[in-house]
Amino acid sequence: METTITVENKDTLKTLQAFLKSLLETGAVEALLVPMRTPGGTVTPALVTDPRLLDQADPLAPVLPVNSADLACKLSVRQPRAKIGVVMRSCELRALIELTKMQQASLDDLTLIAMDCAGTYSVPVYLKKTAALQPTELWQELFQSAASQPEQPKAELRLACQICEQPVYAPRPDKDIVIELLGIDCSQEIHLALPAELAARINEKWSVEGSNTYLKESQPGGRPSVVDKLVATRTVAREVEFASIRERLEGEGASEAEGIARVFAACIRCHNCMTVCPICYCKTCVFKSAVFDHEPMQFINWAKQKGACRLPSDTMLFHLTRLNHMVLSCVGCGMCSEACPSELPVGLVFRAVGQRLQSTFEYAPGRNFEEPLPLVTFKADEWTEVGE
Repeated sequence: METTITVENKDTLKTLQAFLKSLLETGAVEALLVPMRTPGGTVTPALVTDPRLLDQADPLAPVLPVNSADLACKLSVRQPRAKIGVVMRSCELRALIELTKMQQASLDDLTLIAMDCAGTYSVPVYLKKTAALQPTELWQELFQSAASQPEQPKAELRLACQICEQPVYAPRPDKDIVIELLGIDCSQEIHLALPAELAARINEKWSVEGSNTYLKESQPGGRPSVVDKLVATRTVAREVEFASIRERLEGEGASEAEGIARVFAACIRCHNCMTVCPICYCKTCVFKSAVFDHEPMQFINWAKQKGACRLPSDTMLFHLTRLNHMVLSCVGCGMCSEACPSELPVGLVFRAVGQRLQSTFEYAPGRNFEEPLPLVTFKADEWTEVGE
């Protein structure tokens, strides 16, 4: 059901907070996983059960300190569990769907609340910008720019956002909630897509309280055209970045392995990219085990074989194993690049490699919960189909 909620006093965030409070107060959910503003001005996900504390909720903040899909997994995979609403961007929700297919999460008791996304800044850039601008001005600027000048993306946005061709989430009918912000004057109204029964329950509560706020049925406005233009712009930017990284990986007559070795030459094997990746879900990782705690003489033997031995060792094996493990399900959130102390283009490599693999299997990660993972689906003629 498409609905509209009127924004009072042009305070979009307060109106959105009131809607989130209603989800708790009506019993639609028992808790909300939502970005919350801290006393220090940063934003971090938090699990909220007290509606009064949602005055500090800020899901509009254009910053992504962590992909919350991993947090939702921890809250949903085991019994007993509560009914929880998760407020997330498209990349987070698509990662959550992939993890559900891997049986690392369950959607049975989760209410997915999707936010339209005009892009996010890295945490340091966000803090620098909010020192000069009010947080409200910052996200308003992004959404206005996305609507009026989609062909001129903000250069300070995270690269993953500049090339993200899925700024909105495709909801499951009559199950998910979508907070629609692109192509809408959010100072006047917010568009919501949500189950009709839930809209009726919220309106009944607000009516009893004598509130001037209510949900009314509406028709989609200019959002589709704005989204189409934004997607077209980001797709062009994506192809430019993909061409550049593929030249580094495959150019100058080098083998692909040699190219990858050059790109990842500065890797210190800190495992940060693996730690923040929502798709790397293994409870026991071989790279955090004793398997790679080599004896001292092993390093000496390797050094004698070639005259020198790179340290830390096994960096290429680490990245190639990760590529093999999860690149088919990579949703392009870019958290790996954000976490890399050497500023390696980890996310861009994974997206560029992933695009080819995903295209081969005609698979889009997070597109549809019912779409099976190719690597766990046996088809006798599969390799004939892809030309092998």
